[in-house]
Amino acid sequence: MVESDPGSVPPSASSTPPTPAVRPSFARRNWGKLTLLLLLGLPVLGVTAWSLIALSYTYSTGTRTGYVQKLSRKGWLCKTWEGELAMATAPGVSPQIFTFTIRNDSTARALTMDMGKGRVAVEYAEHRGVPTSCFGDTPYFVTAYRIVTDDGRTPLP
Repeated sequence: MVESDPGSVPPSASSTPPTPAVRPSFARRNWGKLTLLLLLGLPVLGVTAWSLIALSYTYSTGTRTGYVQKLSRKGWLCKTWEGELAMATAPGVSPQIFTFTIRNDSTARALTMDMGKGRVAVEYAEHRGVPTSCFGDTPYFVTAYRIVTDDGRTPLP
């Protein structure tokens, strides 16, 4: 058996109090969760901000006149109203097709009821740079429409 030196003090009986264990900071304890949150949260936040800016800024507005050729509700997850307006410049000339999106259900239903009644003039706003097709397949969003009647004096294009 090994005897200790009679003048030595055992380590448990030292005069300095033991230091408490330092707890790691919140970031060090949860670095994995914070990294995952940043990797998933920043892109979602960026696309959301981009969508809000693109949909609130109007690049151009205008009116197009023609015959509504097609209007349908499309989409797997996000349903939007997509349509085609045939704009004929002269009789016998193939029409130019203007594709558009309607975000308002009541406008789309009313236009569906008025299809086949003649020419319509659609008012639209163009929003460029919308990041997904969830808001519509085209950059042209119809805001209103009216039926164009022939007064008999003005030639119809």
